[in-house]
Amino acid sequence: MARIKPQALLQQSKKKKGPSRISVTTVVLYILIIAVLFFVFATYRHWTQRSRILTMDPSSVLESEDDFADERNSGVARYAILSTTKGSIMVELYKEGSAGVVDEFINLCQRGYFKEMPFRHIVKNFVIQGSSFDGPGSTENWTLRGKLNSQHETSMKRETFVLGTSKAKHDEEGWELFITTIPIPADLSEKLIVFGRVIRGEDIVQEIEEADTDEHYRPKSPIGITNVTLKQKV
Repeated sequence: MARIKPQALLQQSKKKKGPSRISVTTVVLYILIIAVLFFVFATYRHWTQRSRILTMDPSSVLESEDDFADERNSGVARYAILSTTKGSIMVELYKEGSAGVVDEFINLCQRGYFKEMPFRHIVKNFVIQGSSFDGPGSTENWTLRGKLNSQHETSMKRETFVLGTSKAKHDEEGWELFITTIPIPADLSEKLIVFGRVIRGEDIVQEIEEADTDEHYRPKSPIGITNVTLKQKV
């Protein structure tokens, strides 16, 4: 029997222990398999999501679009809460019809202009008027007709409990707020800009107009606005 030389045994041992080489063909095959699996998974995910959207309730889609629209318009105040010494009055602002006046009103609210504004004149079954200055202003025409309001003419237009201001030139010393409790007579409506409507707190308005006043319709006890809060939603 022939003897195997030690050098030959050493070389055979190295060959057995050495790492086996992976061919280029095998590497390419693995890459193709991974690519195919990824493509199949991506296609399945795409069509699953598409099927879920197509079967979704249309109302829920519209609801999402409405939420997005509300988010875009979230910076526009649509309501104002007038906190008074008698309670709170919520007003819906008419942005569409009186954009300039509403913008001015909102700007003054944000600056705290209406805080501690008193109601200067109160005409029962007619109007309450708040003002930062003590003078007749637009109220003169209102108070002259205060005793004639028991009989309403058919010419009286507009709804009750509206928020308005005079058409006189506005500045920081000349802003007036009117809240009516009857339809505004046609001849006086031409002197007013209506920019809001009371939607909550009509009872507070009526309580204010029940206050005792002197012969010039000035309240005998102080009544006024303590603060105004702006809101986007009710």
